[in-house]
Amino acid sequence: MNNVISKSLSDILSPAVLAFVLKVGLGSILLWIILLWASWDLYAGLISTYIQKIPFVGSWEWFQSSGAFLTALIVGYMLIIITISIFTSLYSEPLLIKLAKKHYPHVSVVGSPNITTSVILSIKAGLIFLLLFLFTFPLIFIPILGQVWMLWLWSILIKEPTAYDVAPLFIADKKKVKEKTKKSGIIAMIASLFNYVPVLNIFAPVFAQILFLHQILGKEK
Repeated sequence: MNNVISKSLSDILSPAVLAFVLKVGLGSILLWIILLWASWDLYAGLISTYIQKIPFVGSWEWFQSSGAFLTALIVGYMLIIITISIFTSLYSEPLLIKLAKKHYPHVSVVGSPNITTSVILSIKAGLIFLLLFLFTFPLIFIPILGQVWMLWLWSILIKEPTAYDVAPLFIADKKKVKEKTKKSGIIAMIASLFNYVPVLNIFAPVFAQILFLHQILGKEK
């Protein structure tokens, strides 16, 4: 695993990956800035309604007034992370193939993930993540437990889409794909650490894919 992480960190700093990450990351941020700017009143109203329904603290007047803006920023941040994950899933295939050829020149591309399935998996993961986040929002403020819980939630966002987007490119045997994806949860959690740092969070989904790429192909050499 140490070799997988070191190779992935080296790749993440390559010009091709940086260019991809900047396009996807900045595009997602800009998209939500425009959407929220155009519909801020509606968005703020939904956040206000949501806050009132949070167990235990939702009825506190001071929380409704001072916590609304902070909650709006946090939810907006999560929406950006979800969008980055979806865009990464949609557009990363050429980048993954390029990295595979660089490190494993004898490995052949044997297939391509179905775009519809990829989108469905990404949206499903995004919805599960968002619903769990909204229903367990108070937990993130509990020291240690909140950070571990948030890391696990972020891993849900990229675990299944990452495994689906990477493995079918290089492995045709579905049983072998299942075997190779056993550590996808650990890989997703490692990559999700980027989400704790604003700006660096744009690297999380593609870092997960690169980690997974080296995990499945490193032993195929």
